[in-house]
Amino acid sequence: MSNKGLISVFTGNGKGKTSAALGLMLRSSGYGKRVCMIQFIKGDWKCGEHEGVKHLEGLAEIHAMGKGFTWKSDDIEKDIALAKEAWAFASKKIQEEAFSMIILDELTYLIKYKMVEEQDIINVLKNKPENLHIVITGRDASDGLIALADLVTEMKEIKHPYKKGVPAQQGFDY
Repeated sequence: MSNKGLISVFTGNGKGKTSAALGLMLRSSGYGKRVCMIQFIKGDWKCGEHEGVKHLEGLAEIHAMGKGFTWKSDDIEKDIALAKEAWAFASKKIQEEAFSMIILDELTYLIKYKMVEEQDIINVLKNKPENLHIVITGRDASDGLIALADLVTEMKEIKHPYKKGVPAQQGFDY
């Protein structure tokens, strides 16, 4: 079977964008395919996916490259430098041809906050290896990412426990 590498975008204000991408990681690694996830904004706090990926040793890896929620930054210039470093790292991983899927978690924020030029990102994605699947997550996907993608899913919040005062829960939210 031959594969055409697809570009997928999970966007919107609802929960489930990263979870959907992690589901694809699990599905792909279940077939012995290698997957790399690069998290641009998540920071270095402990997340269940970082623990879970240890059970997929050799098939899946996660790189948390950001320092947290950028919109709460106390040093935006440092955040921009980190974002550019993370994008350079992701670009290299895309060109390595070592993975069947690369997940660019929260990539949309690099464009939204003008940390990396949208056209630079689009150019790398347009020139990805033919069989490589790319999965992009994050709110407010740009028109350019949406136009480039083969699949776009918008998660729409209808109801969320946070609005009733229920905080994020281990194993469900992180």
